[in-house]
Amino acid sequence: MLMSLDPALKGLLDQMAANPMPKLWEIPAAQGREMYRMMATMLEPQNVPIGKVEDKKIPGPAGEIGIRIYSPIAQGTGPLPALVYFHGGGFVIGDLQTHDALCRQLANEARMRVVAVDYRLAPEHKFPAAADDCFAAVKWVEAQASTIGVDGNRIAVAGDSAGGNLAAVVCQMAKAHGGPHIIYQVLIYPTTIAHAATPSMASFAQGYFLERQAMDWFFDAYVPQGHDLKDPKLSPYHGEVKDLPPAYVITAGFDPLKDEGKMYADKMAAAGVGVTYRDYPSMAHGFFNMSGVIPLASEAIKDVAAKLRLAVAN
Repeated sequence: MLMSLDPALKGLLDQMAANPMPKLWEIPAAQGREMYRMMATMLEPQNVPIGKVEDKKIPGPAGEIGIRIYSPIAQGTGPLPALVYFHGGGFVIGDLQTHDALCRQLANEARMRVVAVDYRLAPEHKFPAAADDCFAAVKWVEAQASTIGVDGNRIAVAGDSAGGNLAAVVCQMAKAHGGPHIIYQVLIYPTTIAHAATPSMASFAQGYFLERQAMDWFFDAYVPQGHDLKDPKLSPYHGEVKDLPPAYVITAGFDPLKDEGKMYADKMAAAGVGVTYRDYPSMAHGFFNMSGVIPLASEAIKDVAAKLRLAVAN
């Protein structure tokens, strides 16, 4: 049985239905990026206090990658565990700014140094550009750990939506390449199957922020024509999951991506990976970026931080 929508979320959806915005697939990518930045400003808390924020450029597989390092208010002494964060936005939209508040919250609550990655976006940069940039960033964090004040033995990865896909993919790549060493992965409503045809994709195809047509548009922008959709670097559900780092997988009840997130959690658990799975039945896709207006989103962020603190303590 479907739970009812969270009242704060329903109010937001009603407001958006009354003032519809252009559909992503009908406008240029640059305009979609601008629209997403505007939405983030409206829905995220503003000016979240933080210990320190530092923007850097690091070497990547095809030129420099931008990163942003967040140091928590309570730093203590000695190196901190690191969380490498990959933003959502369907591989096409989203940037360091759209997820700035979330990264600040995670740094403070988890007491970790968060390294957010400004990976290359489609359609300008097709698959596997994003995955390769994210993998390079985690390798860099491990190699430069002492320089940036992190403990190279305590590196976790996290991401939401497309960023959850990238976090899952990076864990599979790290295992295949024998490093870098990742101790924990947080997958927030990840996409794990390209062009998934699941019941949730059909049930929530429109009307709940993320729409099926947008997902199709994202993958069409990201994936080179004719590429195998079951490539694990694109669809981690189809990859080898044995011996992956312990995972926390989160889904939302009214999300087209709910089923593929749960399927990936189940597949990892069946292979012996330590998996914690949590569904937020009254929530929709993207709610982690709405903590300025949805109280339950703040609780969910605190919950992720608590899981991270525990994972890096052990």
